[in-house]
Amino acid sequence: MCCLSFFLIPAAGLSFFFCAWLTMIFWGIIAPDFGAVTISYIQAMLITIAIWLVVAPLAAAVARGRRWKD
Repeated sequence: MCCLSFFLIPAAGLSFFFCAWLTMIFWGIIAPDFGAVTISYIQAMLITIAIWLVVAPLAAAVARGRRWKD
């Protein structure tokens, strides 16, 4: 488990930047439909970290709940 966690930290970092890039791209695609302005990569990173801060505890709670049923 120790070696696995060593590789999970850089993978989470890379996936964060990739998710921020995807957020920026998809926002740029749908923003004109709603009359909104496009966002920069920095703003996409802020949106991504905000979503991760909300979703991470929810995912941990779901995982904890499934472990108790086993």
